[in-house]
Amino acid sequence: MEKRIIVIGSGFASMAAATSLADKGYKVVVLEKNDQAGGRARQFKTSGFTFDMGPSWYWMPDVFENYFQKFGKEIKEHYQLDRLDPSYKIFFEDEEWNIPANLEELKADFEKREKGSAVKLDKFLKEAEYKYRVGMDDLVHKPSRSILEFANWKVISGVFKMQLFRSLSAHVKHYFKDDKIRQLLEFPVLFLGAEPSKTPALYSLMNYADIVLGTWYPQGGMHEIVKAMKKLAEDKGVEFRMQSEVKGFEIEDSKIIAARTDSGNIEADIFVSGADYHHTEELLGDDFRNYDEQYWDSRKMAPSSLLFYLGIDRKVDNLLHHNLFFDEDFDQHAKEIYDQPDWPSKPLFYVSAPSKTDKTVAPEGCENLFLLMPVAPNLKDDESMREKYYEMMMDRLEARCGHKIREHVIYKRSYAHSDFKSDYHAYKGNAYGLANTLRQTAILKPSLKSKKLKNFYYTGQLTTPGPGVPPSLISGQVVAKEVIKQLS
Repeated sequence: MEKRIIVIGSGFASMAAATSLADKGYKVVVLEKNDQAGGRARQFKTSGFTFDMGPSWYWMPDVFENYFQKFGKEIKEHYQLDRLDPSYKIFFEDEEWNIPANLEELKADFEKREKGSAVKLDKFLKEAEYKYRVGMDDLVHKPSRSILEFANWKVISGVFKMQLFRSLSAHVKHYFKDDKIRQLLEFPVLFLGAEPSKTPALYSLMNYADIVLGTWYPQGGMHEIVKAMKKLAEDKGVEFRMQSEVKGFEIEDSKIIAARTDSGNIEADIFVSGADYHHTEELLGDDFRNYDEQYWDSRKMAPSSLLFYLGIDRKVDNLLHHNLFFDEDFDQHAKEIYDQPDWPSKPLFYVSAPSKTDKTVAPEGCENLFLLMPVAPNLKDDESMREKYYEMMMDRLEARCGHKIREHVIYKRSYAHSDFKSDYHAYKGNAYGLANTLRQTAILKPSLKSKKLKNFYYTGQLTTPGPGVPPSLISGQVVAKEVIKQLS
């Protein structure tokens, strides 16, 4: 008899799991709370503008390529992918730096700032490439259910080269003295993980992804990836049921027999939750959860975000597609996210202007802007607080662009902690999952398999391998392999 599998949620991890399982002949049904697929990578359209609601950086293109090739497809069959050059712009207090896509040009930039740094960058990136290759081949594709998974000679012999016990901050400082070079190399973990001083130097692999593999953009927006993955899933026979929120479970003999929804109970042999891990555990109840509230409260969360989606009725000067505003104290903002959680005093922030690259996301002569300020999770985000930081960011944006922008805003929508909780049941209103600290790496992350239920699994950013779109894609494939093992 054909085995039936329910996947909860339709983010990248859930769709990767569903497609991988359907490809092996299982009957898979995806239950999605919201009215469209994609999880945090949803999209909305209004007044001629098309806004990606979440992820906006396309890094690690090999992960996407490998995913589609696994099913005999090519990315170019689904969306047009272009490399951005410059990759992005950084606004410092006293200058602006366009980061070139060409490595030799970037090395020349480094050399101008710090003599000898071009040669050091080559060595730094060679180490980062090693971490990337070993990490992708031997670490992130593991289910992390046992330390024995990592007991192969390549991992053991390379443990010191992977630099798990040295901080990224110390690693960068070992090579470079220039503060702006350091900020360039440390920024990926500030926005997606933890303080550089508390993140293993292993994560310099992100610098290889950034500088060597490049920053890309799918024409039409990041939601094009979602549409491509959903079509691939449906081609494999996956059934999607939108606005079908799971409200609880029927459990017998340490097995889930059905998921409860407003439209009735849905039975299956295996259940995979790509919904928020903590929320899923609340639905399971104290008797069947993996971790208690004390455990979850002790976890180090990656940032939440305050977002603004803006439609502008003029072109905005002096911006690239991606823009990082590092014109305030980098370390101070990091402390206000992780060490002394509070609304930041002088925040760093990010501006995406996809209309610089893609004419389809804004009416002619207009600009599509996406503002993101990383903030501590679990903060109160009332309207007055959102507006305070909107004005703060717009002051600095207008100063750098050299003209008024606020008076040209014809569409504006904010999004923060309470929205992440409402739309995704996100624990503490987090945007990115768990911080990438040593104590939350590999087998120290929440388990992808229920310890108390025989047929229940987890996938996504709160379990292995961690936050970000490429890791989520991998997470779904990893959990699918574990389910297939159980059913074989």
